Amino acid sequence: MEQRRPDRAVDEAGGLGRGIVHLGFVFAIGILLSAGVLFYEVVMRYLFNAPTIWAHETVVFINATAFVYGGLYTAALNRHIRVVLFYDHLGPRLRRAFDVVISLTCMLSCAAFTWAAWQSVKRAVWAPNGSVHIETSGSAWNPPFPGLLKVFLLVILIAMAVQFLMLAISYAKRKVTD
Repeated sequence: MEQRRPDRAVDEAGGLGRGIVHLGFVFAIGILLSAGVLFYEVVMRYLFNAPTIWAHETVVFINATAFVYGGLYTAALNRHIRVVLFYDHLGPRLRRAFDVVISLTCMLSCAAFTWAAWQSVKRAVWAPNGSVHIETSGSAWNPPFPGLLKVFLLVILIAMAVQFLMLAISYAKRKVTD
């Protein structure tokens, strides 16, 4: 059996999975960028006594988006949590059935979390009068990062639900050889 590279989407993830894995590079660069921002803040604060008002919130936002994207990335790689103590001892037919059930369960969970995220996005993006007003941090800099992060989470959860549905369908169609 040919081994799949650990940084490649499983075949069952389809084009969506391949796109997710390729886009993951952007978030990896973001983590490096956030390390650079932290280094800049330390230099400015402790060497020049001129701290920034934007570094902390920027780093938190960049890393939060990378963390949220990590769930979608993990699904495309099929590296999500499963109890391998049992799973690895299943026969091919039962393993396929477990793959379908696990993927459908994950899809339904993502759909439920999507609904909850939508409730949060409604409050974070629209003012009570119906106008668009993205939630801000309330700090001296006051960026719209909290509202943008909530919208990003909603988009990622929708993509995860679709990805898990695609996985379930692909697993169900997969031919099993004993």
